[in-house]
Amino acid sequence: MTQSPKTGASGSDAGEAALTDAEAIAQAEAEMAAFATERDACVARCRELMAAEDPAKGVFHAAEIFRLQQDKLRLEVEMEFRRKKINRIRLGIQESALPSAGGLLF
Repeated sequence: MTQSPKTGASGSDAGEAALTDAEAIAQAEAEMAAFATERDACVARCRELMAAEDPAKGVFHAAEIFRLQQDKLRLEVEMEFRRKKINRIRLGIQESALPSAGGLLF
């Protein structure tokens, strides 16, 4: 695969137009690593809160546990978007060539 810059940027892709394929992949992988770290922190905090609950004393953390679980799922979706973006780059599929799915790229 060649390392040529992307061309034909439009709209939100204007900032990514100057990136080579390798740079775009490296950026997406760095974002995935940051999301994974944040997800792991959410999981750890959720486990701490579940362990700290004591129904006999009326100590519950349901709202915060639920929020953390939502954050974990959101982060996993963001990671999946980045993984699919990397795959599109490696396959040579330009994002401008993809059909519109109502704003969703999967």
